[in-house]
Parts: sequence; C-alpha cells; structure tokens
Amino acid sequence: MAELIQGETGAWEMVIGLEVHAQVIANSKLFSGAATSFGAEPNSQVSLVDAAMPGMLPVLNEHCVEQAIKTGLGINAAINKVSVFERKNYFYPDLPQGYQISQYLHPIVGMGFIEIDMPDGTSRTIGITRLHLEQDAGKSMHDQHPTKSYVDLNRSGSALMEIVSEPDLRSGDEAAAYLTKLRMILRYLGTCDGNMEEGSMRCDVNLSLRRPGAPFGTRTEVKNVNSVKAVQQAIEFEAARQLEILESGGTIKQETRLWDPAKLETRSLRSKEDAHDYRYFPDPDLLPLHLTDELIERIKNTLPELPDQKKHRFIDEYKLTPYDAGVLIAEGNRAQYFETVAKGRDAKLAANWVLNELLGRLNKDGKTLEDSPVDAARLSEMIALISDNTISGKIAKDVFSEMFTDTDRPAAIVEKRGWKQVTDTGAIEKIVDDVIAANPDNVAAYKSGKDKLFGFFVGQVMKNSGGKANPDIVNQLLKKKLS
Repeated sequence: MAELIQGETGAWEMVIGLEVHAQVIANSKLFSGAATSFGAEPNSQVSLVDAAMPGMLPVLNEHCVEQAIKTGLGINAAINKVSVFERKNYFYPDLPQGYQISQYLHPIVGMGFIEIDMPDGTSRTIGITRLHLEQDAGKSMHDQHPTKSYVDLNRSGSALMEIVSEPDLRSGDEAAAYLTKLRMILRYLGTCDGNMEEGSMRCDVNLSLRRPGAPFGTRTEVKNVNSVKAVQQAIEFEAARQLEILESGGTIKQETRLWDPAKLETRSLRSKEDAHDYRYFPDPDLLPLHLTDELIERIKNTLPELPDQKKHRFIDEYKLTPYDAGVLIAEGNRAQYFETVAKGRDAKLAANWVLNELLGRLNKDGKTLEDSPVDAARLSEMIALISDNTISGKIAKDVFSEMFTDTDRPAAIVEKRGWKQVTDTGAIEKIVDDVIAANPDNVAAYKSGKDKLFGFFVGQVMKNSGGKANPDIVNQLLKKKLS
C-alpha cells in the first residue's frame, strides 16, 4: 500500500526509482588488465588504457560479461543476446577520455524483478528496467591540498553494473528493503561485495511527488548516496523539500542534486541532463557483443540457491518463522553456519542459539561470524548435549560462555567443570524432600491456593542442586509431593 504524505492542500504520493552502481568482482578492469584491489596507493593501478593515452584500444573483459549475465539471471531478468557499448560524452576532471564507455539502447540485461520483504511481513515485487555494463570514472580528492584538487585514477575503468529499477517504490522503507535485498542477491551470487562504505555499491535516488493516481511529476536525482540509511534520509528530506514547493504553488525543477551527510540535506548540483545531452553513439573501438545460448545456460547452471529460495526452504524444511528465516538468510555465511549447527539437531533450538545467543554475544564483543571462536560444529555438539539431557538449558549458557575462551569440545568442558545434569530421580527426590521439609510455611501457603509459590520451590531445588537437576524431573516431583 502506497505511503501518502499529507499536505495542507491534500495527499501526495512519492514515486521513487533507484539506479544502483555495483562494482563487479573481478581481478582486472572492464577494458584493461589493470588491477582493481581497494585501498591501493593513488594512481598505482592505472594502465595506459585507463589513462586514455592516444592510440590505446579497449579490450572487453570476458569475466565481467559473465558476472553481468549471472546477476541478470539472479534478478529474474531477460539476458539480451546482442548488446552494444556506446560512448556517453561529458566532461569531468576524473574522466580522462572525456566520455564513458557504457550501454544505452542495447543493454546486456533487460527487464527483471525482485521481491522485497517489508517489516510488517508483507512483500512486494519491484520491477527492474535494465542492467548495463559500464566503466567507472576516477576519483577527485578535494581535501589533500588547500587550493588544488587531486585526481586518483585507480578506479578509472573498473567494471560497474548499473541496475535501474522501475519507478515502483513508494517510501523510504521500501527503498531500504529494495537496496538490502539487491545487495543480498549480489553477495550470494559473488558478483559484487556490496560494501557501500568502500564505494563498491552506490545509489542514485530519483524521486517525484504526485497526487494519488495522477501522472508522474517532475523528478530530481540525488547522486551517489552510499548507505541504506542515507538513502532513507535523502528520500525523507527531498520529499519534504518538494512538498513545500508544490504546496506553495511552485514547480519542481528537473535537476541533479547532491546529498550532504553532515547537514542531512540535498543541494542543487546541475540541471538534469536528458539522454540526448550525452550524445550517445556506438563505440567504434568495440564490436556489438553477441552471447550464445550455451554460455547463458552454462552460467545459469552455476547459480547458487538465492535468498528467497533459501528463506522458503528454511520455513518449509526447518519449520522456522518467516522472521527467523529472514534473519538467518540475510548473509550467506550465516545461513551456512545455521545449517551446519542444525544438521541432525532440533532446528528451532539451533536457530534460537544462533540468532539470540551467538549473534548477540558476537555483537556485544564487536566481532563478526568469521571471527567467532565458536564454530558451527562445536555449537551443534553443545545443542546435542541439551537435547539428550546431559546439560540443562541454563547450564548450556555457562558452557557456551566457556566455549568462547576454552577450545575443548563441549562435552569435555561439561566433564571438566562438573556440570553434567543430574537425572537420577532418587537423588533429585531427596533434594525436593529437603526443600519441602525446610519450608513448612510456604508449603501450607501453596496448598491454600498461592500457586505462584511453585516457582519458589523450583528455584530452591535448582539452587540446592547447583543448577544441575533436570528441570522436568524437578517439576514432576514437586507437583506430585505438593498436591
């Protein structure tokens, strides 16, 4: 359901489309053999092609093409068997050629869609207009010198996939859900690492307002927003800015704007260009790209299980709630960790330990799953000890805490610490009898109707057993003896 903004003159609806620039995971650039590693010394990964030296000719990187095809298949899109590289002409200090090699009329990937999951449990399908390959520009650095700007061309020529959505999004929350799901898909596919903070995934936000059901309004484009939160903030600010103009009888200018993360506002950069302003024409140095059915089919056969497929399988196979399944599949390594823990175990118990205990402890310690001192095999063994009543759930928390500093197997930790659960009914019965004998007043009060005192007796028995008595046996014996 569309999220409406209420103005003094009535309701308005946001119309949002996102253009995501995703840097392709590849060892070399789109048209040269230069390296692509992040954080290298400025201008240390620049070939003569990237620097646009006279007479240098681009050579298309086959791996980047395959990564684009894989991504297209992962977003349920049509793969175009013929695509054309074109020159998009504009001047920028960090664009050595004075043009960008991109695709326009004939992109490598056509229409597709992804399903987004909203916080309220609903889902929506968002259309993808296209995915095209293009080369990245360099980077201007304005903070290195008081009066000069420096240019780093390390990024120049790196392969980008520009993924353009349909104008199907209607709120900042939907835009965030779309970006989150798209980044998840790219990471599962291994085609982009999605590290927005490193600039390997950037987003342009196109936004306009209209009366509900009316034709689209004039849009603005907010360039290079580099986090999911910033996209939401930019949408919120830009919608409020446009609303104020429209409500006062003004008109929106079609323009490109910049997001200022310090001031949390957008500001005008330039009037928005249309395609004809870029003077697109086919790049004379590059032939049209022809793909075979065999190549597309081969890549299709290498696709991993994608997030939505995995989520539905977790719900069906492990009987997890949609929420728990959604959190577990958010990262591919997290889903794999859970499946290792859950193999042959109580899946709901495994999910609870991974989601609440493990991720909670790692978050508290400032660690990632890769840094976890508790691997999936050891956590699985500990869950087996709970299931076979070797330890109680309460003692398990102590065992788990020890596992963060003790590399022994869980069973060895239990043995070493003397934490094995007491399941001998006779031994537990003696403790129960002692507790009842020591608390005659509470026994009388319980029998007169104060049912809540039952918890007191359970607590006393567990305390006297050092927390090792089997809780089920304790409950059974107390109920029998107090009735």
